[in-house]
Amino acid sequence: MVAKSRLRFRRSSAQLTALAQVEREIRAVDQHSRRKYLREFSDAFLNYESILTPAELEQAVLSADVVLVGDYHALPESQRYAGKVVEQFAKAGCPVILGLETIFSRDQHILDEWQAGEIDADELRERIRFDLDWGYDWQPFYELLTKARAAGAKIIGLDCMPRGDLRRISARDRHAAEQIAEAHAENPRAVIVALFGESHLAPQHLPQLVRNKLPHQRVLTILQNVDPLYWRAAGEPSDRVEAVRVSEDVVCVFTSTPLEKYESYRMCIERWRCERPGPPDLAPTLYNLVDALLRFLNVDKYAPLSSARPKLFVDLLPEVCSRATPDALRTALQRKGASEKEIRDVLLRIEEFGCCYVRSINTIFIRQFQMLHGAEAVSEFVHSACSGALFGELHSRNRDAPAALEETTGQPQTQAGDDGFYARCIQAALAYFGSRVLYPARAAVREQDLYVLYARTREEIEDQSRFNYRDYMEMVDFIIMHKDFEMNARKYWETPPLIEQGRRYTGECLEFVTQQLGNMLGSELYDAYVSGRVHKRFIRSLFFRDLSAPGIAHGLYFGIARRTKKPTRRWVA
Repeated sequence: MVAKSRLRFRRSSAQLTALAQVEREIRAVDQHSRRKYLREFSDAFLNYESILTPAELEQAVLSADVVLVGDYHALPESQRYAGKVVEQFAKAGCPVILGLETIFSRDQHILDEWQAGEIDADELRERIRFDLDWGYDWQPFYELLTKARAAGAKIIGLDCMPRGDLRRISARDRHAAEQIAEAHAENPRAVIVALFGESHLAPQHLPQLVRNKLPHQRVLTILQNVDPLYWRAAGEPSDRVEAVRVSEDVVCVFTSTPLEKYESYRMCIERWRCERPGPPDLAPTLYNLVDALLRFLNVDKYAPLSSARPKLFVDLLPEVCSRATPDALRTALQRKGASEKEIRDVLLRIEEFGCCYVRSINTIFIRQFQMLHGAEAVSEFVHSACSGALFGELHSRNRDAPAALEETTGQPQTQAGDDGFYARCIQAALAYFGSRVLYPARAAVREQDLYVLYARTREEIEDQSRFNYRDYMEMVDFIIMHKDFEMNARKYWETPPLIEQGRRYTGECLEFVTQQLGNMLGSELYDAYVSGRVHKRFIRSLFFRDLSAPGIAHGLYFGIARRTKKPTRRWVA
C-alpha cells in the first residue's frame, strides 16, 4: 500500500497542481456539479476490481449485446474511442447499430438522408442544429459518423428535449432506453453501441433502465477516464494502465488524463463565452502547465532565478501564439534572421505535432492542443529559462541587427566536439522527462523498442521516414551500441569507431539520433524518479545546469546514465 501511494504521488503531483486551477475556473462557470444526479455518478465509481489487458478488454466488449459508452462531450478522444468500438464489432463480423445522444430521435429522417448520401455534411450539421442545440466540437463527432458509416453501422438518434434541465434528465434516460429497446426489436442480431454523456451511466440511471427493457441481453458499460479510477491506477507498478474492470458489467478505459479532459471543457466554455467565433485561447492552458512544472521543481516564478540572472521568472514567460497563420509565422521568423530551411522545419513541426517552442523568439506556436506535445514544449521553455540559455537569446534580440537563427526549435546552439552532441541529447531528455511529469500517460521509450526496427522492410522504412534504408539502419546500430557503451564504458578499451562516427552526424541524422537517445535517457530518468532512485533535488539541478561550458554536457550525459541505471541483483554464495 505504501509503495502504491508513493507511485501515485510521484506520477500525479504535477498533474494535480495544474488540474486544481482548471477546476476552479470551471466551477466558477458551471454550478451543476453539485446536483444529485451528477453526484450519483461521481460516487458510484471510486474503486476497481482488477486491471484489464487489451485482450481481456476486447473479450469483454465483444461478448456484450448492448454497449453503453460514456462520453465526455468536450473531449475528442471520447468520440474517437466510440468509433474504435464500432470498428471492433464490424471487424468481428457483427452487425452494429450506433446510438447517439447528440442527435434527437425526431431528426432521424435527416440522419437517414445523410447516411444514404442524399445530403452533405454541411446540410446535416445545419438541419440537426448541431451548433445551436449541442455546441461542442463538430469535427470529432463527424469523424465518428463517417467511421460508423464506413463500417456499415446503422446510426440512430437517442435523445429528446429538454436538454440543460437537470430536473427532467431522468425522462431523457427513459426515452433513450425506449429507443435502444426499439432498435433491438427491429434488429435482434445487431449489437447496439450507445454513446451517451458519462453522468447518465451511473448504475441506477440509463444502464438499469436498459436492463429492465432488455433483461436477456448482456449490457456492458464502458466508462472513460473517470477521475478516481485514473488516480488510483496511477499507483500500479506498470507504466500505464489502459483499462480496469470496475465490476462484472462495468469497465473503464483511460484514453486521456483528467487534465486533458478538463482543459478541453475549459476551452469549450471559453468558446461559448466569446462574442466572436474563433479558435480558443490556449495561452492559459500552457501557462498553467508551466506553473505545474515549476511547482514540481520548487521554482518560485516571482523570484529571481539566481544572483547572476536577476530577472524574475514570471517576466520570462513565452508568448503563446495560437492564432498565427503560416504567413504570420514566416514573417516573425524572418525578422529574427531565420533561413528558409529553418522556417520550413518549424512549419513542419507545427503541422506534425500541432505545437512548437521557438527559443530564439521565446514563443510557443500552437495550432491545436495535444497534451503530449504541449507538455514537451513547456518543458523545453522551462529548461531554457532555468539553465540560462534563454538569457542569451533575449540579449541577442536587443541588438540592432538580428543574428542568424541557428536553432529554432529549442535545441542548444552549436558547440564544438562531443559537447554539442550531448547537449542536444540532454535537452531532449529533460523535455521528455518534463512532459512525462505533466503527462504520465506518455508511452515509455525503451532500448528494446529499437530491436523491432530490424524486422521492418526497406519499403516500410523509406515510406515512413525521411531516410534511406542504409542510413536508417546505421543510425539504429549507432543508438543501440551507444546505449551499451554508456552502461558499460569500462569494458571498452577505446571508443568504438561507430560511436565516433555517430557523434559527427549533422542535419536530420543528428536530430534523429539525439532525439532518440534523449527520449530514452529521459524515460530512464523518469523511471528512476518514480522508483525513488533519484530525488527531485537532483532533477532540479539538471534543469538549472548550464550546458554551454566546455566538457559539461559530455560528462553530465554519462553521469545521468549512471545515476539512472537500475541496480543489478547480487547473488550471495
